[in-house]
Amino acid sequence: MLLIFDLDDTLYEEMSFVKSGISAVAAFLEEKCHIPRKMTEKRLLQLLEVERKNLFDRYLLEKNLFTKSLVKKCVSIYRSHEPKIVLSKEAKECLLRFKNERIYVITDGNHLVQRKKVKALRLEKYVNQCFYTYSHGHHRSKPSPYCFEKISQKEKLKPCEIVYIADNPYKDFVGIKPLGFHTVRLLQGPFKQAFVSEEYEAEASITSLDEITDSFLKKLVKT
Repeated sequence: MLLIFDLDDTLYEEMSFVKSGISAVAAFLEEKCHIPRKMTEKRLLQLLEVERKNLFDRYLLEKNLFTKSLVKKCVSIYRSHEPKIVLSKEAKECLLRFKNERIYVITDGNHLVQRKKVKALRLEKYVNQCFYTYSHGHHRSKPSPYCFEKISQKEKLKPCEIVYIADNPYKDFVGIKPLGFHTVRLLQGPFKQAFVSEEYEAEASITSLDEITDSFLKKLVKT
C-alpha cells in the first residue's frame, strides 16, 4: 500500500502560510512606506475575509499608494518569504505512524512557493517525494491524474493499491476515482462544509488524520 497526501489544509493549515506572508509584506511596507506593521497586518486580514483576489492592490489603493511596481514587489515578497508554518499535530503523528510505508505528496500552486512550504514543514523527513503539479504544466494540476499515474508507474503499483487523502472535493478526487485510486476526504479547512455530487466526492470521509490507521486503510482497500 502507498499513501499520497495533499499539502494545503491537509498536512497544515494554509491560513498560517497566508498570515506569515502578510506579516512579511507588512514589514516591507513599514520600512518602505512608513505604515505601522500591525496596522497593515490587521487591515489585510480584514480585506482577506471579504475576498482574496487582488489583496495587495486593494490595500494600496486604500492608502493612495497603488503602483503596479509596488504591487508586484508585495506579491514577490509574499511568494518568496520564508514561511513560518508547522505540520499539524495530527499530520505529524500520521506520517510517523506510517513511516515504514511509501508516502508521497502532490500539491498544486506556484512550485517555488510550494517548495518553500515543504522545506519549512521539513517534509523531507517524512515523505519519499513531493510532486509539484505546476512543474509539469498547469494543465497537469488537479484534477489531472498525471502525477498520480507517475507515482503509480514509478512504484509499480496499481491504482487500487494507492490511497489519496485531501480536503478539496471540487478537484481532488474526480480525476483519479475512475482510474481506481482510493480516495479519502479530510473534512477540514475552507471546504469542510462543501457538498458535491457523488462524482466529485471521495469514497470515505474523516474529520481528523488520527482516523487514518492500519485497520481503516485495510478496510478501504478491500472495498
